[in-house]
Amino acid sequence: MVQPISDPEFSTLMAALGPFERNARVAVALSGGPDSMALCLLADAWARLQGGRVVALTVDHRLRPDSTAEAAVVGGWMGALGIEHRVLAWEGMKPRSAVQAKARAARYDLLTGWCRRAGILHLALAHEMEDQAETVLMRLTRGSGPYGLAGMSAVSETAGVRILRPLLAVERARLMATLRVRRQAWVEDPSNLNPAFARVRVRQWLPALAQVGYGAAQLQGLAERFAAGRAESEERIAVLLARACGLSPAGHATLDRAALAAAPTSTARAALSRVLLTVGGGTYPAARDKVQALWSWMAGGAGPSSMTLARCRCLCRAADIIVCRESRHLPAPVLMGLGERIFWDERFDIEMGDAVAGVGTAMAGDPILVPLGREGWAEVLDAAPDRRRSAIPHPARLTLPAVRDSAGIVEVPYLGYRRSREEGAPSLFKKIAFSPRNSLSGVGFCLAPPVSHTI
Repeated sequence: MVQPISDPEFSTLMAALGPFERNARVAVALSGGPDSMALCLLADAWARLQGGRVVALTVDHRLRPDSTAEAAVVGGWMGALGIEHRVLAWEGMKPRSAVQAKARAARYDLLTGWCRRAGILHLALAHEMEDQAETVLMRLTRGSGPYGLAGMSAVSETAGVRILRPLLAVERARLMATLRVRRQAWVEDPSNLNPAFARVRVRQWLPALAQVGYGAAQLQGLAERFAAGRAESEERIAVLLARACGLSPAGHATLDRAALAAAPTSTARAALSRVLLTVGGGTYPAARDKVQALWSWMAGGAGPSSMTLARCRCLCRAADIIVCRESRHLPAPVLMGLGERIFWDERFDIEMGDAVAGVGTAMAGDPILVPLGREGWAEVLDAAPDRRRSAIPHPARLTLPAVRDSAGIVEVPYLGYRRSREEGAPSLFKKIAFSPRNSLSGVGFCLAPPVSHTI
């Protein structure tokens, strides 16, 4: 008989991912399928015991005609259970290729963005043992190395949000048993049966693999072994970065060439990959062969004076290497309202002030958030030639966030520049912070918490 997950067992799973603040608020990504429905019920009971509460977030991708109605059904179930529920709609044109990957990216952006705005630190996802096994298989087919074969981390940290996966070692059948014992219905997404999607095809391999001893539990165990090695490797990388890397609040990094050269090559390459991921604001690391080519250029000391990779420009100097955001593919101009908040260029958390008193006479129209660029930098120099002495490297200055109006550049916070000549004029910015998707050292890979298989 398949045992459901008990509330005490789930509390143990969550404790492995803590600590949690008092009266913790936790968001749960709720598709309405059996996995996320079971997670939501378990998390709700756990949160109430902690004096906290759960908010269920359903993303309506609007890729199927029935998706909006299904979200409403899920909302009805949540209402009956006394659980707060929000529907987040994926607006705009939908992709025609790589649909699942792009929908997944949009889902994460909607979920984490809502959590940041609501001040919720924890977002729980319902990935379970079979999901982990499928991830490992997919990465095997793509030639992933040891890091990729570690599968999904039980804890991931993004800008302002901790993503939790408490169920990675739990079989899907136990989650369905949990719903049955609680008499809770769920919805089935027909796309989960569509062989046009790679993950569905991989899922169909699992029964045959189980017959030869490589079922979901064995693949999850394989991921755990790679995860343990990854955790040790990440600790070595963090130690190296602490010695060899200086990260500026303005979003560029300085690497000590001698410290990198003295480290084991594999550790140095991995550290470089981490710097690129952070400075470039990326979601996933650059391809290993491309990082290897960049490392060879850095270590060789010959060739061009700069190279680009992963939205970064790297400049070699005698004793160090500057890594900054490259000038291509920067965000388009954005009209910013008072008090508005934006995650700009996947790197900066920006919030505009609630008023512009003291600068109103210097404004010519609404504030527009833009990359500074060459023309903007020239304008700043004309008005304030002393800014040329800024410690921020020239290529990095051009990619800084700035506000302009119809008359030109109004403010560049990281250069300490404001066009207003009024004494003590306040900044247009209430908050601006370099806060990329992935921190320099990362939270460290977190193994799935063990399960007890008891009621």
